[in-house]
Amino acid sequence: MSDLQFTNNWFDSVARNVWESLITQIKISKILEVGSYEGASVCYLIEKLGNQLELEIHCIDTWEGGIEHQAGSAAEADMQSVELRFKHNIETARNRVAKPVDLHIHKGYSDAVLPKLLSEGKRNYFDFIYIDGSHQAPDVLFDAVVGFSLLKVGGVMAFDDYLWFENLPHGKDPLRCPKPAIDAFININFRKLQVMFSPNYQIYIQKVAH
Repeated sequence: MSDLQFTNNWFDSVARNVWESLITQIKISKILEVGSYEGASVCYLIEKLGNQLELEIHCIDTWEGGIEHQAGSAAEADMQSVELRFKHNIETARNRVAKPVDLHIHKGYSDAVLPKLLSEGKRNYFDFIYIDGSHQAPDVLFDAVVGFSLLKVGGVMAFDDYLWFENLPHGKDPLRCPKPAIDAFININFRKLQVMFSPNYQIYIQKVAH
């Protein structure tokens, strides 16, 4: 029985099947994740790859939640408990694999951490970047643009929650969902990327030029 602690099956329901195919198509050893929550996606990659490859993984999260997790909202979560589960799950996964996992946990906002990674020489560095942080369009666009600079040619960037939106009293707010930002990023960079998959609520792109 697994001793990983997850309170939902989001990753299994929307991403696992695609990732099973993806990891056979590209070599993934340097990984960046924006938005880690309980660590389901990173634990999957560690356990799937960590017996064959040495991994370097960077996880960015505030563990404060987004607008949709604000106190009093229907989606409010105990983010301190979420962070503790993340740490437990990551260490459990690392202890299960044979190869070293060089793990970097960046507790903070992506608009501070991503430029710092660039300044540290990680331009064109990562094989795989998973964007699953803030759902607000301006934040998603920032994560996509700066993340793309950190992605190597041939690397893959995945966006979660492409069709996610809040059920607000006045209807959908186009600035409080990821889709407009992801669409704008892909359209602006169409000469530098190709869309690989677009299943359900996710989109996967591959960088083909600087």
